[in-house]
Amino acid sequence: MKADSKTLFFILTGICILVLLPFLGMTFFHTKGEPREAVVALSMIQYDNWILPINNGVDIPYKPPFFHWCIAVFSTLTGHVSEYTSRLPSAIALIAMILTCYRFYAPRSGKEIAFLTGLITLTNFEIHRAGINCRVDMVLTAFIVLTLFRFYQWYEHKQKGIPWLAILFMSGATLTKGPVGIILPCFVTGVFLLIKGAKFWRTVFSLMGFALLACILPSLWYIAAYQIGGDTFLSLAMEENFGRFMGKMSYASHENPWYYNVITVLAGFTPYTLLALFSLFFLPYGKLKTINFPHRWQHILTRIRQTDDVRLFSFLSFFLIFIFYCIPKSKRSVYLMPIYPFIAYFLSYYILWLIKKAPKALTVFRYTLSIISLLLLCTFAAVKIGWIPDSIFQGKHAAENIAYMNALKDLPIDLLTSILLILSFLSAIGSLTYSRLRNIYGSLAIIISLFLSLDGVYQPAVLNTKSDKTIAEEIKKIIPEGKIYSYISTDMMHFFTINFYNNDRIGEFNQPGMPATGYLLVGENDFKILEEKYGTQYKFIDIFNSHKRSCDTKDIVHLYTFETLAR
Repeated sequence: MKADSKTLFFILTGICILVLLPFLGMTFFHTKGEPREAVVALSMIQYDNWILPINNGVDIPYKPPFFHWCIAVFSTLTGHVSEYTSRLPSAIALIAMILTCYRFYAPRSGKEIAFLTGLITLTNFEIHRAGINCRVDMVLTAFIVLTLFRFYQWYEHKQKGIPWLAILFMSGATLTKGPVGIILPCFVTGVFLLIKGAKFWRTVFSLMGFALLACILPSLWYIAAYQIGGDTFLSLAMEENFGRFMGKMSYASHENPWYYNVITVLAGFTPYTLLALFSLFFLPYGKLKTINFPHRWQHILTRIRQTDDVRLFSFLSFFLIFIFYCIPKSKRSVYLMPIYPFIAYFLSYYILWLIKKAPKALTVFRYTLSIISLLLLCTFAAVKIGWIPDSIFQGKHAAENIAYMNALKDLPIDLLTSILLILSFLSAIGSLTYSRLRNIYGSLAIIISLFLSLDGVYQPAVLNTKSDKTIAEEIKKIIPEGKIYSYISTDMMHFFTINFYNNDRIGEFNQPGMPATGYLLVGENDFKILEEKYGTQYKFIDIFNSHKRSCDTKDIVHLYTFETLAR
């Protein structure tokens, strides 16, 4: 590439800001995970409890507070907790991780590898989704990756001194989601140092010392939280951090087989998984030598010991973290996000190799992306014109699918929407016709334009229809202030979205000291259970039917008034 390293850094910064920041607040909360985190920050501000606030009426936070502190700080600056301020910590964490990746790899592996690594990390599905989400996982991922880079720099300096930034990042990771933020970086670094010939006990004691130092700041919060929450907090912390890994949780939590991790990485690295798949048809298989497995195994071990330090460290960061998360029963795609920058690093090398050895694979990839982009535009145009009838949707979710389609149909075409759609069209056409875009950067331009159109046009229209925000606003009109009760038969479930948009004033109905009168939020199916349990004690009057399934409970929401029956 002709641009110098500093210029590429600023270009990458601009792309990150353009892709991540403008549309954070356009999509309402539409899954239970986001408002569950955002309401913790809301309760921190409302009740001035920044250690262990109570939210959803009865809950203490399931995660340590660093992520929620960030939301609360941003929200205090803007005046209120919003979708934008709730997602901003994740976006900033992703930008910081990508730019640090670039600064780490550019002097060690070359500016083009570093630039491609940053862009691929930004534009795969899993990382992009997490970067615009109000969840703790992106912040945790950034802290882990930044810690690994600082540990490598400590190794470059002959393991002299104390890597204070690595310790600070591990403290931040632990305050974001728990001890895994210390365990993973120390585990990867320890194995790397031992492979490179470091003394065993020196390595163990050094990393143990750094781990203990990293525990100091989190321990201050854990002690303060225990003083407030007591054994209830301690049991929750032990279950979330150790019970989850050991498979001894009191409830089933994302239990999946080991190969689930393989599937989620392949799916999460979309669209680059397509490139890897297409490349299989264009590799020069005829040049491969016959494999002598005993000899080959010895050769592999020798190559591992002699390989470039940066590549070895990156490979171990990918491989060991992946293996680590195959052990517990609880598996989620977001757990594996710390390996994504390192996969992107090796994929960058593979792409540059394909440019020389199998360029047709990149051509097919670019054509596929162009067709997908143009088909998406054509489908949207067909919906706007009214060419797609409601009758194509059948089954029990037909009404919801029709509502999603009508949301797209009724979407106003303002200046921003027009710019994003035109950009998507031009990137697809330009990569097919303009010679300078007939390379990997043409494909990246299409991918970036696709994410922009999804985040700024298609996704808000569809997902805002799915959100419970409209229900929450209707309830707020009926009950402008005061306590609202809720009943859900499923354990650990709440009306998270409705509660957030009603400023955390929804509490539990079936708690000790049950109320005599009030308002009750309940789903249709849960009301049948409620009537069986409390029908002889209370009179319930239905005053509001949402005619819509909640995005949290998947049940049609009703609002009742209730009062105890005279005995």
